[in-house]
Amino acid sequence: MAAPLLPFRLPPPVGGRADLLVIAGEHSGDEHAARLVREARDREPGLAVAALGGPALAGAGGQLLHDLTASSVVGIVEVLRNYSYFRALFEEILRWVAEYRPRAVCLVDYPGMNLRLAAALRERGISVKGGGETRVVYYISPQIWAWKAGRRFAMARDLDAMAVIFPFEPSCYADTPLPVEFVGHPFLAPGYVSPVRHDPAGPVLLLPGSRRQPVERIFPALLAGWNASGQSEAVVLYPSEEIRDVLRAANPPEAVRLRPVGSGENGAGALGASAVLTSSGTMSMHCALAGIPGAIAYRANPVTYLIGRMLVRVEYLGIANLLLKEPMYPEYIQGAATPAALAKALQAALADPARRAKTSEQAARLRALLGAPASGSAADWLLRWVRS
Repeated sequence: MAAPLLPFRLPPPVGGRADLLVIAGEHSGDEHAARLVREARDREPGLAVAALGGPALAGAGGQLLHDLTASSVVGIVEVLRNYSYFRALFEEILRWVAEYRPRAVCLVDYPGMNLRLAAALRERGISVKGGGETRVVYYISPQIWAWKAGRRFAMARDLDAMAVIFPFEPSCYADTPLPVEFVGHPFLAPGYVSPVRHDPAGPVLLLPGSRRQPVERIFPALLAGWNASGQSEAVVLYPSEEIRDVLRAANPPEAVRLRPVGSGENGAGALGASAVLTSSGTMSMHCALAGIPGAIAYRANPVTYLIGRMLVRVEYLGIANLLLKEPMYPEYIQGAATPAALAKALQAALADPARRAKTSEQAARLRALLGAPASGSAADWLLRWVRS
């Protein structure tokens, strides 16, 4: 059966040549990939980069072929609902790579699509691992330490190299021939400024996430927890106009201000916050590294959650908690994310001096764990593989 057709084709690379194709399917991956591309092009200005990503990659000096972040979904149910679109997009990406043959493809996070692309590039003889000419490398490892650890063998079969952002991850691949290098966390890269900072006099921060379906479930819980806490002001950071519209649909009161996430590159828009209620995603790491006390709340589709409980084997949902091996942010999952429980956690984060001191100490430990090693940055790693 033929693949369904997209209503568009990806454009050819400018000048007919691409040294590098970068694929990032989520807002956080788009931002990480943009920093990687910007630094790589600063070091090698003639590098011809094409990308499937979002607004950040569009501004990083490469050619944006298609905005993948506009169609980002999460969870088994949501993926099935959009299956025809993703199948058609998948085939169109493979067609483009086969026709224009970039020297390297850099897959950034987004394992649901990216690992399948790596396998298909090998199976169709396009990648080096399949006998072709295009290197396939991966930046930001799938969380094989949390679930589906067996993926590492297929990844070693399909990928030429991987760069990881947590220091324990290379050991997860030690029983495979895949070259894996820790390159430091992108939030601690030189020149990067977080969109948030700790300010004991600042408002409460509410961070429901960057994808529509989780935000629709999580934001009402955060809003109810803040309201029950008796705090007078809150700010919600959003990454896109789509998410802003989801937030507005929840009818937050006037005391809850909606604000776009700052660029993170020049400090503009950095928000001082006294405490946070957050989902378990990327922004929770920003808050953890900044030492903002708070708690995590998460609500998934019930079917997705039940399946996840059977497959995922980690003690904590929040990555800061996992790295520290202790709860920097208490976690309230599914039915536990009640207004009363979140209000109590928020009040403790605001009023308990010992809790604030502990959060500051944990943030310092995180920064020490995640700094870049002497072997070089992510851009150094990427350019080595593009040139090889």
